[in-house]
Amino acid sequence: MLRVGLTGGLGSGKSTVAALLRSLGAQGIEADALGRALMEPGQPVFAAIVARFGAEVVGADGRLDRARLADLAFRQNRLQELNALVHPPVIEAQMRWMDEVFARDASAVAVVESALIFEVVRDALARGEKEGLLADWRRRFDRVVVITAPDELKIARHVARTQAASADDRASIEADARRRLAHQVPDEEKAAQADYVLENAGELAGLRAQVEALWPKLRDEAREPGARRSPQ
Repeated sequence: MLRVGLTGGLGSGKSTVAALLRSLGAQGIEADALGRALMEPGQPVFAAIVARFGAEVVGADGRLDRARLADLAFRQNRLQELNALVHPPVIEAQMRWMDEVFARDASAVAVVESALIFEVVRDALARGEKEGLLADWRRRFDRVVVITAPDELKIARHVARTQAASADDRASIEADARRRLAHQVPDEEKAAQADYVLENAGELAGLRAQVEALWPKLRDEAREPGARRSPQ
C-alpha cells in the first residue's frame, strides 16, 4: 500500500492530476470535500467555529457563511484560529479513509488531494505543536507529489473557473487569489521536500504524460513492503 499526498497551490491543477490518477487506478479523496462535510451544521467543527468566530459567520440558511468566514480569516488575520479548529479533524478523517482503503485492498495507492499539506505542518509548528500528525507530514504520507505552476498562471486559472460576471468581480476574485497564495508555502519550498514534482505550466497533454509516467512508479511502490515510510 502507498499513502500519497497530492498538493500544489491554488490553481496549480491538483484536481486534474487527481482525476488522471483515479483513471489509472488510484483511490482518491479531496481534503476540501472532507472539510466542507465537517463544517456542516450539527458537526462538532461547525459548533467550534461558531463558538470562536460568533453568530455572524452563520448565514440565513443556518450554514456557515463561507465568504464571511474567509474574510475574517484572510483579511483580519485569523487564519491560524480557523486552521487550528479545522485541520485536526480533517487530518483524522483522511487517516480513517486511508485505513478503509487499505482494508479493502492492501496494495492500493490512496491519494489525498490537499492544497495545504506543507501549510498544516507550518501552522502546527507555529502554534507550538511539535509532536503528532500535524507537525510532520511524513507521519501521514509515504510519498508527496507537488504540482508547480507560475503564480500568475495559477491566478488566471482561478479567475477563469469562477466565471465572474463583471470586471469588478474578476478584480475581487483575483485579489482573493493573491491573498490565498500569499498564505501558501511557495512552490520552490514544496518541491524541495517532495518525492515527485509535476510541472503544469503548459498544455494538458504534457501534464497527462507526466502523470502517466509517474503512475507505474506509485503502483510498483505500493506493492513493495519497504516502500512505506516509518513514522519519524
